[in-house]
Amino acid sequence: MNLVSTPLLPEGYKVPASRNEAPSQRLRRLLSEKPYVFAPGVYDPMGAQLVMYHGFDAVYFSGYSFAIGHLGTTDMDIYSSVEIADGARRTVSALRKFQLTMAMGDPEKHVAPVHLEIPPVVVDMDAGYGNLFNVQRTVDLYVNAGVAAAHLEDQVMPKRCGHIAGKALISADEMVGKLRMARAVAEDLGRDDFVVIARTDAVSAVDAPEKTRGLDLAIERALRYLDSGAPDLVWCEFPNSDREPTERFADQVRRRFPDAKLAFNWSSSFKWFNDPNPISFAELGQLGYKFLFITLAAQHAMGYAFSKLLQGLSEEQERAYIALQRKEWAPDDDIPTKSHHLFSGVPYHQVLGETMGASRLGKFDGEAAEKAV
Repeated sequence: MNLVSTPLLPEGYKVPASRNEAPSQRLRRLLSEKPYVFAPGVYDPMGAQLVMYHGFDAVYFSGYSFAIGHLGTTDMDIYSSVEIADGARRTVSALRKFQLTMAMGDPEKHVAPVHLEIPPVVVDMDAGYGNLFNVQRTVDLYVNAGVAAAHLEDQVMPKRCGHIAGKALISADEMVGKLRMARAVAEDLGRDDFVVIARTDAVSAVDAPEKTRGLDLAIERALRYLDSGAPDLVWCEFPNSDREPTERFADQVRRRFPDAKLAFNWSSSFKWFNDPNPISFAELGQLGYKFLFITLAAQHAMGYAFSKLLQGLSEEQERAYIALQRKEWAPDDDIPTKSHHLFSGVPYHQVLGETMGASRLGKFDGEAAEKAV
């Protein structure tokens, strides 16, 4: 790993040189070099930091997760473009800060620096939050936030989650216009490498301008979108985990566009544990699905783990939390959040504050005696 200095670290500390690589460029490079790029779905900066710590290629900032995690509601266009763009901006910023935090380590406690690559962030753009001029504003917000890519879907507004019944589609012409606007905004801002993903919900839509329905319509739409030259990837939202539609979609699209890159939602809505032969990430990569993600990965993991803790606290009171700490601090496990002191960057703030001389933090002379951290 090539390391370089940065003004945001004291002398002697370094970060990966890729800190200076545009996120969209990094994503494009990964898509071209790897069999597939996988991105766990998150809804907040802390989840993204955990994805980064554990070395994943990219972060997927899920709209449904954002709706649940920040509004406590479902995925039906309840939030606005400004809200999710701000969430994405804070997430990108947090990843850059986390790289500095880990690169510092904790000098007082002899915790060595950890050098982490910053994963590019891919953000849900739903149906664009309006017409193509709403798309114009949203892409402007995303690009200036440091987002690497966004996906845009062809549903009528207010849109629905891809696995909720009653979806209707706008015309393919209108969708192409939105995609072209997304590309034009990125180019105008000097980010022609911004990755645009076109999503179609045609497989399970109940209403569309065309007479065709189902998978045939999804294939037709994907070809129309790719033919426009605007999107870099196409994503077909499937209603279940069946292999045959997934394979047929890829085959038909790549007959016309052999180098087409596809995206696949390894959806939390599917009961994969009931599938006798679930399609693997590697198989999807071979089919041409180069960007893979689990939309609600963080949501389900947090819901499960926190529910288990709450059940334990209800039944065993303080003993449940002691049991959690034993698991967190087990010497054979790597849980970065076990010391919120280090994870949140207290040593970084302390050392850099002392270096720059304006922090008012003072000295933690008695810190070594604090057992809580």
